[in-house]
Amino acid sequence: MNNMENNASFDPILVHNFSEKILEQVVHFHVMKLNGGFFLWIGSTPVLSNLAVSMSSKHDSMPLSSQIMGDPSNTSANTLAQRLAKRTQKQVYVSYSLAVTDCNLSLLVENRIKKELELHPEYF
Repeated sequence: MNNMENNASFDPILVHNFSEKILEQVVHFHVMKLNGGFFLWIGSTPVLSNLAVSMSSKHDSMPLSSQIMGDPSNTSANTLAQRLAKRTQKQVYVSYSLAVTDCNLSLLVENRIKKELELHPEYF
Protein backbone atom coordinates (compact mmCIF):
# COMPACT_ATOMS: atom_id res chain seq x y z
CA MET A 1 0.00 0.00 0.00
CA ASN A 2 1.52 3.35 -0.92
CA ASN A 3 1.11 6.71 0.81
CA MET A 4 -1.58 7.89 -1.58
CA GLU A 5 -3.68 4.87 -0.69
CA ASN A 6 -3.31 5.82 2.99
CA ASN A 7 -4.55 9.34 2.15
CA ALA A 8 -1.23 10.68 3.45
CA SER A 9 -0.27 14.04 2.06
CA PHE A 10 3.20 15.47 1.80
CA ASP A 11 4.03 19.13 1.66
CA PRO A 12 6.45 20.24 -1.03
CA ILE A 13 10.00 21.06 0.03
CA LEU A 14 10.28 24.84 0.28
CA VAL A 15 13.66 26.58 0.07
CA HIS A 16 14.48 29.93 1.61
CA ASN A 17 17.86 31.71 1.56
CA PHE A 18 18.94 34.86 3.34
CA SER A 19 22.23 36.51 4.31
CA GLU A 20 23.36 38.98 6.94
CA LYS A 21 26.61 40.76 7.74
CA ILE A 22 27.36 39.80 11.35
CA LEU A 23 30.52 41.03 13.08
CA GLU A 24 32.15 42.01 9.77
CA GLN A 25 31.44 38.56 8.29
CA VAL A 26 28.78 37.75 5.72
CA VAL A 27 26.77 34.80 7.03
CA HIS A 28 24.53 32.83 4.68
CA PHE A 29 21.46 30.89 5.79
CA HIS A 30 19.76 28.15 3.78
CA VAL A 31 16.45 26.71 5.00
CA MET A 32 14.70 23.71 3.48
CA LYS A 33 11.24 23.08 4.88
CA LEU A 34 10.59 19.36 5.08
CA ASN A 35 7.46 17.43 5.95
CA GLY A 36 7.33 17.81 9.77
CA GLY A 37 10.59 19.71 10.16
CA PHE A 38 13.32 21.70 8.47
CA PHE A 39 17.01 21.69 7.55
CA LEU A 40 19.04 24.81 8.32
CA TRP A 41 22.56 25.41 6.99
CA ILE A 42 24.57 28.34 8.31
CA GLY A 43 27.96 29.31 6.91
CA SER A 44 30.18 31.78 5.10
CA THR A 45 31.55 29.33 2.51
CA PRO A 46 29.72 26.43 0.81
CA VAL A 47 30.86 23.68 3.18
CA LEU A 48 28.86 21.12 5.12
CA SER A 49 31.29 20.56 7.99
CA ASN A 50 28.85 19.14 10.55
CA LEU A 51 25.26 18.08 10.94
CA ALA A 52 23.03 17.65 13.98
CA VAL A 53 19.42 16.61 14.42
CA SER A 54 17.02 17.36 17.25
CA MET A 55 13.37 16.60 17.98
CA SER A 56 10.93 16.97 20.84
CA SER A 57 10.15 14.02 23.07
CA LYS A 58 6.99 13.39 25.05
CA HIS A 59 9.18 11.89 27.78
CA ASP A 60 11.51 14.86 28.33
CA SER A 61 11.07 18.62 28.41
CA MET A 62 14.34 19.14 26.52
CA PRO A 63 14.41 17.91 22.90
CA LEU A 64 16.57 14.92 22.04
CA SER A 65 19.58 15.74 19.89
CA SER A 66 22.45 13.99 18.21
CA GLN A 67 25.39 15.02 16.11
CA ILE A 68 25.32 13.06 12.85
CA MET A 69 28.65 14.19 11.44
CA GLY A 70 31.53 16.52 12.23
CA ASP A 71 33.90 17.24 15.08
CA PRO A 72 32.25 16.05 18.33
CA SER A 73 34.00 18.79 20.31
CA ASN A 74 32.12 21.46 18.32
CA THR A 75 28.62 21.47 19.79
CA SER A 76 27.30 24.56 17.98
CA ALA A 77 25.07 22.66 15.55
CA ASN A 78 23.76 20.32 18.23
CA THR A 79 22.95 23.12 20.67
CA LEU A 80 21.24 25.27 18.04
CA ALA A 81 19.22 22.34 16.70
CA GLN A 82 18.01 21.56 20.21
CA ARG A 83 16.91 25.15 20.89
CA LEU A 84 15.14 25.41 17.52
CA ALA A 85 13.37 22.08 18.05
CA LYS A 86 12.14 23.29 21.42
CA ARG A 87 10.94 26.57 19.92
CA THR A 88 9.25 25.10 16.83
CA GLN A 89 8.21 21.66 18.15
CA LYS A 90 9.54 20.17 14.89
CA GLN A 91 12.36 17.90 13.85
CA VAL A 92 15.34 20.13 13.07
CA TYR A 93 18.56 19.42 11.16
CA VAL A 94 21.31 22.02 11.57
CA SER A 95 24.68 22.44 9.93
CA TYR A 96 26.64 25.24 11.59
CA SER A 97 29.66 25.83 9.37
CA LEU A 98 31.08 28.99 10.90
CA ALA A 99 34.35 29.24 12.77
CA VAL A 100 33.61 30.33 16.32
CA THR A 101 36.04 33.22 16.67
CA ASP A 102 33.83 35.45 18.80
CA CYS A 103 31.50 34.22 21.53
CA ASN A 104 28.94 36.82 20.44
CA LEU A 105 28.75 35.39 16.91
CA SER A 106 26.60 32.40 17.87
CA LEU A 107 24.20 34.60 19.81
CA LEU A 108 23.87 37.08 16.95
CA VAL A 109 23.37 34.26 14.44
CA GLU A 110 20.64 32.74 16.59
CA ASN A 111 18.94 36.13 16.98
CA ARG A 112 18.96 36.53 13.18
CA ILE A 113 17.34 33.09 12.79
CA LYS A 114 14.65 34.01 15.34
CA LYS A 115 13.94 37.21 13.42
CA GLU A 116 13.59 35.25 10.16
CA LEU A 117 11.37 32.72 11.93
CA GLU A 118 9.01 35.56 12.88
CA LEU A 119 9.13 37.16 9.40
CA HIS A 120 8.74 33.90 7.43
CA PRO A 121 7.25 31.15 9.62
CA GLU A 122 6.12 29.25 6.52
CA TYR A 123 9.71 28.06 5.95
CA PHE A 124 10.23 26.71 9.48
